[in-house]
Amino acid sequence: MPGQVAAERVRIMDAAYRCLADARGAPVSITEILSAAGLSTRAFYRQFESKDALLLAMFRRDSASVMAELRELAAGAASPAEGLGAIIAGMLGITADERRRRRVLALTSGEATRARGYAAERGRAVAEQEGIIAGVLAAGRADGSFPLADPGQDARFVRAALGQAFEDQMAGTAGATAAETAARLTGFALRALGAPGTRPPA
Repeated sequence: MPGQVAAERVRIMDAAYRCLADARGAPVSITEILSAAGLSTRAFYRQFESKDALLLAMFRRDSASVMAELRELAAGAASPAEGLGAIIAGMLGITADERRRRRVLALTSGEATRARGYAAERGRAVAEQEGIIAGVLAAGRADGSFPLADPGQDARFVRAALGQAFEDQMAGTAGATAAETAARLTGFALRALGAPGTRPPA
C-alpha cells in the first residue's frame, strides 16, 4: 500500500509537469492533471491539500535534485576554479536538455509562480545555491586560488549573473549556446576573483 501511494504521488506530479508545459502559461485545473495521470480526485487529496501544495512539492523536488547535483559537481572538482566552472556549466546545461527545459518552463509558468508560498520556496532555493557557490569561493580564498574573493558577497554576484544567464538561455535571447555562455561567465568570474592566469601582466 505505501508503494502504491508513493506511485500515485509520482504519477500526479509527472502529469502536472506535462500539463503545465503543454498549457504554455494558461491555467491548468486539478481535473486536467488527474485526467492526464489517470487517477481520481480521492487519489489527489490523499497526496496534496491543494493545487498550490502540489506545485510547491514539484518545485521542492526539482530544486533538491538540482542542488544535490551542484554539490556533487563542486565536491568532485579538482580545484575551486574547476568547481565554480562545473557549477556554472551544470546550471546552464539544464537549459540545453529538452526534458529538463520543459520542467523549468512548467515550474516558472504563471500557474506555478502564482502558487501561495512559491516566492518563499524560490527564495530558499536561491539562498541554497548562493551557499554552494560561497563554499567554493571560500575554498579558493583559503588555498589562494581566489585571492580577491569575498565569499559571501561575491557568491551573490556570481549567482545573480548565473541566474540572468539562465533566464536568457530559457528565453532564447542569449545569442550564444549554453556551453559558450558558461565558458564566458566562468572566465568573467575567475578574473573578478583574481584567479591565477586570468589577469594580464602588469
